[in-house]
Amino acid sequence: MNDRIRVPEVRLVGPNGEQVGIVPIAKALELARESDLDLVEVAPTARPPVAKLMDYGKFKYESAMKAREARKNQAHTIIKEIKLRPKIDPHDYETKKGHVVRFLKAGDKVKVTIMFRGREQSRPELGFRLLQRLADDVEELGFVESRPKQDGRNMIMVLGPHKKKAEAKAERAASREQDAAAGPA
Repeated sequence: MNDRIRVPEVRLVGPNGEQVGIVPIAKALELARESDLDLVEVAPTARPPVAKLMDYGKFKYESAMKAREARKNQAHTIIKEIKLRPKIDPHDYETKKGHVVRFLKAGDKVKVTIMFRGREQSRPELGFRLLQRLADDVEELGFVESRPKQDGRNMIMVLGPHKKKAEAKAERAASREQDAAAGPA
């Protein structure tokens, strides 16, 4: 930028994108001072290097705003965790399954953990069957991202949603708008 450019001549691009041509660095810096702009090297590897007349502060601000806008529209995938026991009551299982369904509908991943205690550790097939049953029950909403595997006293499986987080968010917003429109009528 400006005096830090160490080449004898540059291909100069004007503030509006017009080609000025190949000029000595002194003349390019003089043109920049006259128009109250900065001389910024945009393609240092080109022969000769390409420099542009621009307001560098404004350029940095605009690029920061674009980056912020891009980050704002990103969807962050969150891993929710549900813990179960091998000897789970049918009603408790339905409640936990309801939580898994809600998380998958929201576009989040779900880590299902089965905790074994005492003699339950000698029967890991009970946990495997329970995880398989849960995966089959929520098959239309999500898929098994990592198969059930034993990790010490726990057995872990990860379910991923079929819909992306952004799609789920948009769908929820559309259904809310539809409900709001149907309500007053």
